[in-house]
Amino acid sequence: MDKIGHIEIRVSGKKGNLDITPDNFDIKEIIQILEQVDNLLFPTEKNKRPIISYSIEEGSIRHKFKTSIQAIIAFNAIMAQIVTVQNIDFLDLPTAQAIEVFQNSAVKNDYSFLITTSIEDSVKLSIDKSTHYYRNSAVWVDAEFYFYGKVTNAGGKDKANIHILTDDIGIVKIDTPIQFLQNQENNILYKSYGIRAIGKQNSETGEIDRTSLKFIEIVDYQNSYNEEYLKKLRKKAAWIKDVDPELWLNEIRGRDA
Repeated sequence: MDKIGHIEIRVSGKKGNLDITPDNFDIKEIIQILEQVDNLLFPTEKNKRPIISYSIEEGSIRHKFKTSIQAIIAFNAIMAQIVTVQNIDFLDLPTAQAIEVFQNSAVKNDYSFLITTSIEDSVKLSIDKSTHYYRNSAVWVDAEFYFYGKVTNAGGKDKANIHILTDDIGIVKIDTPIQFLQNQENNILYKSYGIRAIGKQNSETGEIDRTSLKFIEIVDYQNSYNEEYLKKLRKKAAWIKDVDPELWLNEIRGRDA
């Protein structure tokens, strides 16, 4: 079996009175499609993904992306589920957002998108102005988060943000007011902090919409084990009658007796 397969995104529509072709399809529109395919096929662990090659052909415009057949098979199954349930709430966030980009373009530009794969009897996913492939807003709720880790980047020319490397979910980018960064007397780069932020979270899966995160405040913290602090806790707990402070503290720390 061939180890390479492809997905094809066919775009139909008009530029004024003319049908769209590779000759009149703007480079910004091409870039937008290129950016979404990475999220369609590999929503996570992008650093380890195989190569994705690209070609553009007539008819009206056919964007072809070749990559691992395993990824193509998986994506064909995902499209089948989208067509069956007629919504995208079950998708990983990057994949759902990519589908929404196509849906927005279909509505804005009156384009029709037809997505197929090289798999025999491939599923066909059609997106046009009559479809409604958007995430259910009721699933995504406002939430508050604390991210702890090392600050790896801070700043930006027009839109500032902080990048913090966490142990559990990797690097998180948080939109941050420029004024906050301007007022910092000490360099926060490569130092450990906690960052309090707000954003959207899936109420069913707990997934965080990383594109929605906005800075509230920075928290200085020490993640090292502090025995003196724990001794003080033991003393404070000692006034509780009939409670063994050592057992109580172990319960608080989640340890077995």
